[in-house]
Parts: sequence; C-alpha cells; structure tokens
Amino acid sequence: MKVFLPLLFAAGVLARAAFAETDNFDKAKIGALPPNWQAGITGPGAPAWTVEADASAPSQPNVLKQSAQVDSHSYPWCVKKNVAIKNGYVQVRFKSISGKEDQAGGIIWRWQDGDNYFVSRANALEDNVTVYHTIKGKRMECGRAPAKVEPNEWHTLRVDFAGTHYFITFDDAKLLEWEDDTFKDAGAVGVWTKADSVIAFDDFDFAEK
Repeated sequence: MKVFLPLLFAAGVLARAAFAETDNFDKAKIGALPPNWQAGITGPGAPAWTVEADASAPSQPNVLKQSAQVDSHSYPWCVKKNVAIKNGYVQVRFKSISGKEDQAGGIIWRWQDGDNYFVSRANALEDNVTVYHTIKGKRMECGRAPAKVEPNEWHTLRVDFAGTHYFITFDDAKLLEWEDDTFKDAGAVGVWTKADSVIAFDDFDFAEK
C-alpha cells in the first residue's frame, strides 16, 4: 500500500493534467479553422472563423479571427471539440479590430450546444465587461462592470468556475463574481463575438480543476 498509494496519486495528477491545454494557433493552416475546433452562430447568419497571420500577436505568428458581420442579435462562436469541463478556468488574449455596432470579444464555458452556454465578453465600444447565460438561443445578462477596453490592443479575459460559483478577471483585475446554476454539467469552452465585431484571439488557455 505504501507504494501503491503514491502511484494512484500520480496517476490522478496526470489524468487531470491531460485536460490542461494552451492553443496559440501558430501551427494551424492559414485561412481555415484550427484543428479540433467547431464554429457556429447563435442566431441568423454565417460566421467566418479563420486562422490568420498577425504581426501583433502575443505569440507569433497566428491568431484566430472572426471577420463576418452578422445580424445585431447574432453571436458567432467557436469551441474546442471533444472537451468537456465542469470546474476549471478558461482564459484568452483578444484584440478588438473593428465594428460600428459592437466590438465585443468573449469566452464561453459549459457550452452544451450552439444555443445553451455561459459567456463573458468585453466590449471596446462600451468599455465594460458583462456576463450572460444563453438559454435556447436567448441571451440574458447576469452582471456588468466598467472596464477600459482599448481597441486594437491586446487584453486578457478569464473566467474561473466551480459548481455554481464564477468570477471574471479582465487584464488581471477581478471584476465580476456571482452564482448561477443554469448549466451544472460539464461543457465545452471557446470564444465568442457579437454582430459586426471583428475580433482576433490568441493564447487560448484552459484547464479542469
């Protein structure tokens, strides 16, 4: 037993570590979705998620970019395939490039399908960070905080989640904390935009705790 228990502990640590990953898109094909990602949209329209070269990328040379301009009540999303996390964190670097109606970049967690998930986003036109749950395609705001979201600059958005408790961090400042039991099961993680927002993402980082 004195030998076996440490081995069990080590195996458990390795199993948990298998759910940790960082995707910087640098080995993905330009002009296509990165491997093991799935794209779609909540609402009408068609998204345009592609890997693109970006000289300003925090990790060179590529980013994941959403460039379609869709309806004001449509939300393009892109999630990791075959990933289901119940408790953990997801973090991403993002840059708002353009958008007259919105310049919103966000992160998704506990994604069940294209109409059911949690999302937090930062908007460079509104200078705020908000958090929502989307149920059957309808988005409902759960919290909001002011934040300076400079366009064409890289920012970091992160959510930590465990059980029904969540908190949102923007550029290392903890902004929002709340309870929500809408989605209790494990789900996918990914990124999100809104309407005519053209957003670049890099260094997508997530782990199960």
